[in-house]
Amino acid sequence: MSKSDLDRIDRKILFELMRDATLPVAQLAERVGLSQTPCWKRVQKLETAGIITGRVALVDPETIGLGLTVFVEIEAADHTPDWRASFREIVKTLPSIVEVYRMAGDVDYLLKVLVPDMTAFDDFYLNLTRALPCRNVTSKFSMEAITVSTAWPIDITSP
Repeated sequence: MSKSDLDRIDRKILFELMRDATLPVAQLAERVGLSQTPCWKRVQKLETAGIITGRVALVDPETIGLGLTVFVEIEAADHTPDWRASFREIVKTLPSIVEVYRMAGDVDYLLKVLVPDMTAFDDFYLNLTRALPCRNVTSKFSMEAITVSTAWPIDITSP
């Protein structure tokens, strides 16, 4: 199943579940204009196809002691397959990294890091730079999260 295989009902299901994955099937079905059984079968089909990759609880990081968000830009020491493989393995071992992106432009990778405070970030930084040779590491500290969403913009109006 690919994007082109998704009809308007599939997109409506995704739209609703991205906003609240705890919706009972009956309520979800009502919102998308289906009865319960066909709706549930579509949800299962979307999961089997890997379009729905999981269902989670979203937690406010500050309430669990992760009050500092840092975006870390990394310029690779080199662009060899070995360095990239090493990078991929190292970032998996650092639980403070919650998102990793390979970038085009001035930086090679962008990390989103959540830590309790500056001391914890300094420990993270020292561990990262000890484990991974980099040409440059730049940290940008978030002062305020203005918009955060896990609901992707999806067209629910087209057929």
